[in-house]
Amino acid sequence: MRFEGFGEYAVDFFDGLVADNSKTYWDANKATYESDVRVPMRTLLTELEKEFGGEFGAPKVFRPFRDVRFAKDKTPYKTNCGGVIEAGRGGGAYYVEVSPAGLRTGGGCFHLESDQLARYRAAVAEEIHGERLRAILATLRRTGWEIKGDQLKSAPRGYDKDHERIDLLRYRSVYAVRVWEPDDVLHERACFDRVRKAWRQLRPFNEWARDHVGVAVTG
Repeated sequence: MRFEGFGEYAVDFFDGLVADNSKTYWDANKATYESDVRVPMRTLLTELEKEFGGEFGAPKVFRPFRDVRFAKDKTPYKTNCGGVIEAGRGGGAYYVEVSPAGLRTGGGCFHLESDQLARYRAAVAEEIHGERLRAILATLRRTGWEIKGDQLKSAPRGYDKDHERIDLLRYRSVYAVRVWEPDDVLHERACFDRVRKAWRQLRPFNEWARDHVGVAVTG
């Protein structure tokens, strides 16, 4: 199948879910979620997999249900639909999301386990790899991306607070995001081109993460 945009009622569905995050609303509007959100998202990812899959893995559409076991907010449903192509969390990711805010794309290291964080900091501390990451993030900023992540307030253990890349070393996660507010493109074939262009801009960042962070070591 060829992706032709998200359905006409995709944003309306999520607007309604924000107002009434209940099983009653979900059951009454599930058909709209399937036809206008989930199926287009799956189709978009399948088409993008040809260029961005491979060693980054197979596409995945995230489940619509929230994990509320330890959450104060017990609303049962996510107010967005996200999809990703990644080999494992933290080692580079191609992410896309549709929500009431519009279209969101992202990539990089969304979450780092302890072994990944150690490899990330070792690479940042090394002149060639660290400056390469700085240049990649600077380019993304210049082209409209926001660089986000969780940062320590001080230098991580084992690193000098005056290190020339201390700003990068303080990250415990680091990723790039870009958002487009709801517009006609969201519902057209041009949405595919928008996501593909964004992911192409993310490729150097994701390849850096793949090469220097990698997937978490599981035991």
